Amino acid sequence: MRFAVDAHAVGQHLTGNETYIRNLMNCFAVLDGQADFVAYISRPDAFDQVPDRFQKKRVAINPYVRLGYDLPRRVAEDRPSLLHVQYTAPIRCAAPIVVSVHDVSFLEHPEYFTPFRALQLRLTVQRTIRSAACVLTPSEFSKRRILEAYRLEEEKVIALPNGVSSAFRPVAREAARRSVPASFNVPFPFILTVGDLQPRKNHLGLIRAFEELVRSYPQLPHHLVIVGKETWYASTIRAAARKSLVHDRIHFAGFVDDDQLHRLYGACDLMVYPSFYEGFGLPILEAMACGRAVACSNTSAMPEVADSAAILFDPCSQQDLVTSMRDLLLNPELRLRMERLGAQRAALFSWERTAAMTLDLYYAVGGRAKSAPGVLRKSISAVPR
Repeated sequence: MRFAVDAHAVGQHLTGNETYIRNLMNCFAVLDGQADFVAYISRPDAFDQVPDRFQKKRVAINPYVRLGYDLPRRVAEDRPSLLHVQYTAPIRCAAPIVVSVHDVSFLEHPEYFTPFRALQLRLTVQRTIRSAACVLTPSEFSKRRILEAYRLEEEKVIALPNGVSSAFRPVAREAARRSVPASFNVPFPFILTVGDLQPRKNHLGLIRAFEELVRSYPQLPHHLVIVGKETWYASTIRAAARKSLVHDRIHFAGFVDDDQLHRLYGACDLMVYPSFYEGFGLPILEAMACGRAVACSNTSAMPEVADSAAILFDPCSQQDLVTSMRDLLLNPELRLRMERLGAQRAALFSWERTAAMTLDLYYAVGGRAKSAPGVLRKSISAVPR
């Protein structure tokens, strides 16, 4: 069989989408020596980031050209058994579609997007889901939301959790601090948060809570380090940081690669994830895998992912967020306990496991496009308990 993957996200700093497809492809190359694999990529530097096991073919960066012309043409030429896409399939596709929809925040919270982007996703994702042989999503939370939003038969949607890259592993805090590049100008100790600078990540709430934390507990010497790609909303977040009474203790590191992120996780005293809405919340597990205590929101899929290995808070409550950070920073025993529980929790998630089950699904869909999901009901489970 030949399996095709829309890998245009690779090399474009598309964070979660890029992490997802890159890790799957890396594992496919190791796990499967029989199938032919084709990766459709958009950036020249992405060639080096896709395993040699894959044929690599260029498609346009421009989404209208990619979805309207390049992908339909490539699929017609390559004749794969299926095409795996994220969110949006090409206008025409000669092969069965497997689509990964990580969440439906564009339906439930369109205010987190530009109006055009929210409209575009509403239209294209609905079209893709209706025509797809199977829908993959990373949590039971997102599965329920997809089923409710699109009124699908349950067997069409498979909850298959994300993994944690082997790049994220425990490291001694002092060693990690020594390895953080001086160019980051990161002061120690610090609280870390990771996420694109967009509304749903709740950076504004975190900045206000951090200011309150410093004011209420002046003995804490901590700074706040914000890691994440600039977006259309970044100027609003940066303006809030500049106006904060503790602006000199808030730092922006921008987008960082996995190696740099591993060092920052290892060097922090605490990773806080105050997002309003997540279909999974991969930074929660990445920080846990690095041996760091996590405080995260108690909404959407985050409690499902963190289980009892993180301190949960209401992201709409500034006091709740302050209390969670305070408890972990001022109680070393609690922090050590959460670090231990977090490492145990992260160990349950593996990209190899996720990729193996995704390959099982590929083979089922490639053979029987419409009935394939039911074949895997007994072998695929959702987020580990």
